[in-house]
Amino acid sequence: MDRRGFLLASVSAASSGEGAGLGPDGLRLADGTLLPLMVWPACDASGARVEPWGVFLALHGMNDYAQAFSIAGPFWARLGVSVYAYDQRGFGRAPNRGRWPGAEALIADVAEASRLVRDRHPGARFGVVGESMGGAAAIAAFAAPNPPDADALVLLSPAVWGWREQPIWDRIALWASARLSPGARLQPPAWVYRSHPASDNLEVLRALGRDPNMIFDTRIDAVYGLVDLMDRAFRDIARLQAPALYAYGAHDSIIPQHAAFDAAARLPAAARTAYYPDGWHLLDRDLHAERVLADAAAFLRSPDAPTPSGAPPIPGRAR
Repeated sequence: MDRRGFLLASVSAASSGEGAGLGPDGLRLADGTLLPLMVWPACDASGARVEPWGVFLALHGMNDYAQAFSIAGPFWARLGVSVYAYDQRGFGRAPNRGRWPGAEALIADVAEASRLVRDRHPGARFGVVGESMGGAAAIAAFAAPNPPDADALVLLSPAVWGWREQPIWDRIALWASARLSPGARLQPPAWVYRSHPASDNLEVLRALGRDPNMIFDTRIDAVYGLVDLMDRAFRDIARLQAPALYAYGAHDSIIPQHAAFDAAARLPAAARTAYYPDGWHLLDRDLHAERVLADAAAFLRSPDAPTPSGAPPIPGRAR
């Protein structure tokens, strides 16, 4: 199976009156919204489909889309784990591209998609994987009064850089800009990407730079909404209601170390962490991604078992 998986959705919203569900047209939510969906079914060594022992619902990061799991999806599929990844509202090929959908909508979608995917595979272990912004949305969903019914939550470089962790002048500038020119767009110059690479996998970074489904000019109000969501995730992480694995790379230049370490320190006592000395922000696409992906699959199978990589805990955490 190649890295593209199976594209199950059109690129537009639809409200046809049909009920919510996973179908040949993608992930249709209760409000009629249709989200593009990519699926990597569990398979054997020859690529033939098999019944999965586990299932992951995968949530991409800011300005990304479901293709973010083009390496992770096939890897997990070969281990017997089916993977479902959808373009979140406002991103990729989903409706209202480029417009911040609101934290509540993102969080509600996590809960609804989790139920639909779990219902599709009632006999399999079910987990949610959230990368960066997807991790923030997952944290908020699993800290809610009625969290998704899941056996595991895997947080890959979760976005927890909230207001209290931002420099004061950045807070002031963003607050003012969001009120004076919310529709203005920000596009970082090339040197920012060079000085703050998201991964050591240059092939992946070049592909992202050529991908028309990526968003490179971000609205001010979307940045403001993201910081709000990150702040909520930082607050909510102490109330997670599922076995959780928090993964972070020593070379992450997107989520600052102080924010990541502070958030990890707030995790419930039973949660686990993994610190990758050779990891970057895109842990599932780095040159050493297979270590992280194997750890995630092992955690889904048995949250209390040691990780295959033997990654140490995040500094300051006992587990």
